[in-house]
Amino acid sequence: MNLYTPTDRLRRPIRDLRISVTDRCNFRCTYCMPKEIFGDDFAFMPKDELLTFEEIERLTRLFASIGVKKIRLTGGEPLLRRGMPDLVSRILKVDGIEDVGLTTNGVLLGTNAQPLHDAGLRRLNVSLDALDPELFGRLNGRGIDSALILRQIEQARQVGFDVKVNMVVQKDVNDAEILPMAAYFRERGITLRFIEFMDVGNDNGWSFKRVVTKKEIYERLSAVHELEPVEPDYFGEVASRYRYKGTEAEVGFITSVSESFCSSCTRARLSSNGIFYTCLFASSGFDLRAPLRGGASDEELLAQIVGVWENRADRYSDERTEQTAKNRKKINMSYIGG
Repeated sequence: MNLYTPTDRLRRPIRDLRISVTDRCNFRCTYCMPKEIFGDDFAFMPKDELLTFEEIERLTRLFASIGVKKIRLTGGEPLLRRGMPDLVSRILKVDGIEDVGLTTNGVLLGTNAQPLHDAGLRRLNVSLDALDPELFGRLNGRGIDSALILRQIEQARQVGFDVKVNMVVQKDVNDAEILPMAAYFRERGITLRFIEFMDVGNDNGWSFKRVVTKKEIYERLSAVHELEPVEPDYFGEVASRYRYKGTEAEVGFITSVSESFCSSCTRARLSSNGIFYTCLFASSGFDLRAPLRGGASDEELLAQIVGVWENRADRYSDERTEQTAKNRKKINMSYIGG
């Protein structure tokens, strides 16, 4: 039961917690973990630095006590972490948690879909940036065929999952895939969400010139499909949602660059080694693992969490310029979770 619901300096409550369970990934996507930087000899975190499932469960309980209702499990690639069904089961038992989702590149879904569903997980977000197999292979940096991911999506749906697909759109890279992706997933009744290319981290060569905005994508779609807006389900919903008229199929837009949603951001982030971040574009965070392992009580940990949130004033997407994007040192997405 919530005893106190803190708000930050812009009066935003805390409602969502994104938990990264590993900094490792089996892809080398150019906008997240380019292989030129994250090579085969890259030093990832040793196992003992990662939060244990017991520690994640304890922190989830504390965050839930101050208003967090939704959990998203991310990475890296979260399915590289062994025992994920156990973690899902633990989190779903936490009082106050109403929804748990998981974001994955889909490669390992085949062997994990049924155990995850048995543990109570119902929602998956699968990242897929192109249908064209050659282009997708280049984008993921591993030569993995899009057909494999499409098969895994279908298998997950047969198990019973609600699957959404996330596509990061880059100008002159994969924007020719906008209409083929829309047609493919519309036909199957799967929600596709177009994500504007963001300057997360420091290694993806971001510039405004490479952004395809919601307006541009919407205009391309509208030339072929009739769209009607869908009302948000809750305060702080990230995606702007539309429905293909005459169907139940939806398409969404995540517009961090062209239409900032900082004013309604209710999301906190927990890295796999226990650093608490209050923004996707953060330069630094607050270490919860040290007091957690140093014997701090729940009350002491909660006081630290509340203090960090109440001092939060992040609104990076409101303030973004080419200069701030270039000069601000930010935590990499593979570390903080998308």
